[in-house]
Amino acid sequence: MGSITKRVRSDGSVAYRAGIVIKKNGRIVHKSAQTFDRERTARAWMKKREAELRKPGKLDAERRPDGKLVDAIERYVKESRTQIGRTKTQVLNAIMEHKIAAMDCRDIRSDDLVAFASKLLDGGRTPSTVNNYMSHLAAIFAVAKPAWGYELDRQAMQDAMTVCKRLGIIGKSRKRDRRPTLDELDKLFSHFEDRHLRGRSLPMHRICMFAIFSTRRQEEITRIEWKDYEPEYGRVLVRDMKHPGEKIGNNVWCELVPEAMRVIETMPRDGERIFPYSTDAISASFTRACKILGIEDLRFHDLRHEGVSRLFEMGRTIPQAASVSGHRSWQSLQRYSHIRAVGDKFEGWEWHERIAGEPDRNVVRLQA
Repeated sequence: MGSITKRVRSDGSVAYRAGIVIKKNGRIVHKSAQTFDRERTARAWMKKREAELRKPGKLDAERRPDGKLVDAIERYVKESRTQIGRTKTQVLNAIMEHKIAAMDCRDIRSDDLVAFASKLLDGGRTPSTVNNYMSHLAAIFAVAKPAWGYELDRQAMQDAMTVCKRLGIIGKSRKRDRRPTLDELDKLFSHFEDRHLRGRSLPMHRICMFAIFSTRRQEEITRIEWKDYEPEYGRVLVRDMKHPGEKIGNNVWCELVPEAMRVIETMPRDGERIFPYSTDAISASFTRACKILGIEDLRFHDLRHEGVSRLFEMGRTIPQAASVSGHRSWQSLQRYSHIRAVGDKFEGWEWHERIAGEPDRNVVRLQA
């Protein structure tokens, strides 16, 4: 198992290198070496080291990396076979900038994790945002030890999550109930139409109308390709639809109501994507318009909420609404079940004709 090699240094002195190699089933599972000035010292070290490695569990412990949390996170990102979403990547990159990332894996306890979460909350993040950070970090704790031997205590993470929940450090996001009024939409659409006709921006009035009637999320809208659109069946394939466990490859066919299809028909077919714009451009344009017009607390995602609410106001059942929204779990739509069927508030809305009346010949292409 051990051997000593004698060699002469460049200055003429003699050195003795003690080396230990352990094999199992023909594979090297441990290798260590150290150099000494005297052969007797080298043999003493080798004998002591061999005795240590014979102790139960010692060899396995030697094989485990002594890395820091940042090492485990980087390896997780590098070796994960499933594509990591943009949000998760941003969160993990942010965690690597915190002090806890520099700690040795074996030294991280539940109180360290609670302190980390508390610092995030004190830094201005909401309990729901802190919950996202901790959930993504928990994924590292779940695989780092069984997969690569990093000494991260999964129980410590579970205990920390329990404490953070009890203390209110983490929590679920509050459901938004903000819906745009017709007056607000009239102001927004007039603003967007004016800027677009003057060649100063992308067709946000069309994008917003499609978002309402298709109930699609911003990222989903920008990914839809012409090949995904089947007007003869009144449906569209939504690729990589948001889902807690399957963000990548979760492709779902969704029903398109006539109003959404009419918007699509106004778009030119000179590229692969129907709405070939970046999400950043859409978000910035919407936020800027609301600020200019004095419309408070309205987000682009609220248009989806408006669209789903409209379906229930028109008398659709949960399964019927889900065929449009793409919700896999009907339970997610229970929050809309109290909405009374009062009819379509968009009936006779002038923007139906103004937007869908003729094809868009002034499209600004802002590629993602």
